[in-house]
Amino acid sequence: MNARNDSLPVTDRTLALLKRAEHHFRHAMPTIEIRFDLRGMSAGMVRFQDGKRPVVRYNMQLFSENHETFTARTVPHEVAHIVARTVFGAGIRPHGEEWRAVMAFFGSEAVRCHEFDISRSISRRMHRFSYRCDCREHQLTSIRHNRVLAGQIYQCRTCRAILTPCPPQVTEKRIQSARGSGLQESNPSKAPDTEEDQLHE
Repeated sequence: MNARNDSLPVTDRTLALLKRAEHHFRHAMPTIEIRFDLRGMSAGMVRFQDGKRPVVRYNMQLFSENHETFTARTVPHEVAHIVARTVFGAGIRPHGEEWRAVMAFFGSEAVRCHEFDISRSISRRMHRFSYRCDCREHQLTSIRHNRVLAGQIYQCRTCRAILTPCPPQVTEKRIQSARGSGLQESNPSKAPDTEEDQLHE
């Protein structure tokens, strides 16, 4: 089966969930773009840009290794971001009560960190630590992780929340190789550092 056919279950479920939400919430859902070009440790993410349709990106490597769980959890997770933002507005918290309500409607557990084995999805071996804000997951190098332990603060530019470590049982599975996180360093005596991105995972 080629890559295009492999992606059909994810595409079909994504569109089916959007249609189901449209009927339930009686609110037209936007036309979206679906891509399978995500790499690294994230299973999926949604990009919102003013004046453009939302882009849903999925990690094909993780899907190919976790068909059932990926379809049951990752797809509803990303679609719920689109539905919640469309129905309740852009000012909601990415993983707030509105998003959780949509996940409950989909019958999917509202969890923010996946637990897939990402060893084959990464392309470079560097020690990384998983951190969360209110809208996504970030990968910090061991250097930055140690700085956090020493009092350094990092803050997400999108939601302004301070980054905190993922639960130990999740983090231990995900201390793997990955590309740079895109975070900038800051002086502990200054305001928390920020990470610039407009993604919801």
